[in-house]
Parts: sequence; structure tokens; C-alpha cells
Amino acid sequence: MIPKQSLVKIHDWLWEIPKSYRHDMRVPARVWTSEKMLEDILGDRSLEQAVNVTTLPGIAKAALVMPDVHEGYGFPIGGVAAMRWPDGVISPGGIGYDINCGVRLLKSELSFNDVAAHLSSLARELYHEVPSGVGRGGTIRLNIIELDRVLKDGVGWAIKHGYGEDQDARYLESSGALADADPSAVSEHAKNRGRDQLGTMGAGNHFVEVDKVTQIFDSSTAKTFGLWQNQIVILIHCGSRGLGHQVATDYIRLMQKIMPRYHISLPDRELACTPLSSLEGKNYFNAMAAAANFAWANRQLITHEIRNSWRKEFGASASQLSILYDVAHNIAKIEEHIIDDKPQKLIMHRKGATRAFGPGHPEVIEEYRAVGQPVIIPGSMGTASYVLAGTKQAMKESFGSSCHGAGRRMSRHAAKRAVQGGALRDQLAKQGIHIQTGSLSGLAEEAPLAYKNIDDVVDVVSKAGLAKKVARLEPLVVVKG
Repeated sequence: MIPKQSLVKIHDWLWEIPKSYRHDMRVPARVWTSEKMLEDILGDRSLEQAVNVTTLPGIAKAALVMPDVHEGYGFPIGGVAAMRWPDGVISPGGIGYDINCGVRLLKSELSFNDVAAHLSSLARELYHEVPSGVGRGGTIRLNIIELDRVLKDGVGWAIKHGYGEDQDARYLESSGALADADPSAVSEHAKNRGRDQLGTMGAGNHFVEVDKVTQIFDSSTAKTFGLWQNQIVILIHCGSRGLGHQVATDYIRLMQKIMPRYHISLPDRELACTPLSSLEGKNYFNAMAAAANFAWANRQLITHEIRNSWRKEFGASASQLSILYDVAHNIAKIEEHIIDDKPQKLIMHRKGATRAFGPGHPEVIEEYRAVGQPVIIPGSMGTASYVLAGTKQAMKESFGSSCHGAGRRMSRHAAKRAVQGGALRDQLAKQGIHIQTGSLSGLAEEAPLAYKNIDDVVDVVSKAGLAKKVARLEPLVVVKG
């Protein structure tokens, strides 16, 4: 554990572990947090992991940590690291096992009063329509040729096959497809794990959630995003399922074996990496992009399933659910940022961190460019979620990055020891939250007490200027595996 006295306070919301802390650090490590939240962060190995990240070859500026940080595999969850392109390293641990785990927000034209009487039946309909649970497959089973098309085209494949409309892709990060995807870099084992998992949620902290907009902080930006008080919206949180997990597993094992070939020595073998310019680095990046495309297609099929449920519940004439935005929080991308007053191409690793590009950035679609990219931050089950907007300050300080959620403060095993799933379901029902789940044990693992306070996390990124608050959402229906 890193002692608090080793950190230098830069301002109320930013702390630094200086490069002098350890002899092998190439850059400092920085963490956005409040003093109150810092005490919890110091209780696990997340900052020690951030220091380890600073030793990676080619790392630029600093290893960055968001306020929802907690201990992960190699990299802390809530970590951001930029490697110089093209010879800096790429590390699968800096993206995570659930490649392109991300969040999509769907907007309705209905208010709370319009749906209040339907919530119980809507919850059942969504649970029936969206397959969930550990290892569970869906109704679509693809042959390898067709799966390769999904891996190459991402959401384009889904729309072409009738699972959405052309305009849907416009409101997704990278339009729902990374051009570097190469299906041949994905193992047969990984493909077989994903063949029947399109349109499925999985388990763990993944969910479909019906929310009510309970507070608008910035009326102008909210209007640009199409959000209003008491509006009903739906959040989708999931990723690349078994396919993405296997891609990570395959390349972590490979890189752990071959790092000596590139004269790379690290304090933690979980940081396994190779230069992006190497054959193995390129293959991982192309496989990661393919898994990311699978995840965008997966969320698109879930969107289609939710739209079906919506029509069944509210009638064929019900207004279409439109996409506000879809953003990844476990991904690597090649981006250009300013370092020392010069534009530099970087290999951005975001693991449990959300892209938060500010106003005027060319990668923000025209509809949102004046106000900044939407940043969707889901809270823990039973607590609030937020819609934020990226800022120019984030571009300067955090490579255009923000937090990704509440962040765990308790392990899944500890949560199950502290909470009974049935009692939690009853408690949430008393709060007016309709729960549908296939596993009461899994429900207990995701209890609100297992997570940090989402309001505190969002306050830090807001006060630090990494993202601005736009709207607060509260759950009405939660569907989990």
C-alpha cells in the first residue's frame, strides 16, 4: 500500500505520486479524488498498480487514475494511460477482459406519468426479451463466416440485417466500428465463445435499466442532448461477452511469454505488453478492435430487443426509442493529443474510464460538437446515474477522459457475505424499483453498498473540470442476469 504522505496534493481534486517515489517510474501517477475518497482508495492496491503502469515503455505525461478507481488486473480499474505511437507498448491489461464494455442510453418521448402503471409488466417483458446470465446465448447463432463479418463491420452488420436504422450508428462512439478490426487475429476458441452471444447481456454488473430524469443541471446542454425533466430513458451496460474475454486471455498469455524478446521487464507480469509496432502488438490491437466491434453489435441487438419490448408494452404506435449516445469504457484507441504544446499521436488505454472529448473536437458529432461529447456514467443498482458532457479542460489534463461509474469498494464475495439477494430485492421494491434477475446471489454481488457513492465520484470529475453535469437519472426498473 502507498502511504498518504507519499502523495503531493496539486489541488483539492488532484493528487500526484511523483516520479521520484520509485526508481523505475518513467512518469508520475496522478489521481483525481477528494481527500475523503482518497482514504478508501489507499485501502487497496489500485495506486500501487498505477505506479506500476508508469514503468511501461513509451508512457507519456503520467499514469492517470479516476475517482471511481479500484484494484484490477495489472492496471487499476479507472485507469488511463497514453503510450507514444507507434513504438510505445500496448497492454491488454490496460483495456481489460471485457473489451468495449460500455454504456448506451436510449431516449423515449414518454414521461414518468405515462409509464408508471406499466413498470412491473415492462420489467418482465424486458427480462423475457433480453437474454441474460453467465454464459447464456441468444436466439442468433452465427457461422464463422458471418461472425467474421460482425467482427469487421460492428454495428453496420446489425443494421444491415434489420436490427436498427442507419441513423443509429451516428450516435455511437466511432460510429460503432473500428476500422483496424481483423477477424483473422481472433482465435477460433474466442469466435466459438461468441457465436451465440450477440444480443445477450451476460451477468456481473451488466444490466438493462429503465430510468427517470430527475434533475437537469445544464438546461442548454440537456436540450442539445434531447433530455428533459421526468423523461423516461433506458441504459444498457454490457460488452463483448466471452469472445472479448478470450481475446484478452489469448494475448495476455502470449505477451507474458514473449516480453523478453523485446527486452521488456516489468514489476508486475499482469502488465504484459509488446510494442504496438511489433507483430504481436499489431495482432492484439486488431483483435481488440474486432472484439470492440462485436460489443457494439451486441448492444445494437439488445437495443432492438428493447425496442420490441417497448412496442409490445406501449403499442405499435409507440414512439421510437432513439439513441442519445453509446460510449466504451474498456478500449484502446489511436488518438492525437497535445503534449508540451505539440500534437502527438498516442495509443490511448482506457480501462474503466470514459472518453470525454470537449466542445469543438472533430470526433464529436456535429449535433453535440458545440457542447461536448455525452459521457454516460451508470451508478450502482438502486442509486443514481448521470449524463455528463466532456470539456476542453479534460482534453488538456486527462487526454479527454472521465470516470466510468461508481467503482467498487467491496469485493463480490464480501458483498454476498453482507447482503442477502432476496432481502435486497425486497428493499429495492420498497424504493419503487422493479427488479428482474435470474440470480439472487448475483444480485447480492451488485448491492449498492458494494460501490462508492456515485454522487461523490461525479462531484470530483465535475469540480475538477473533467466533465460537466447535465442530468441525473434514477432507476425504476433493473434487469440483470
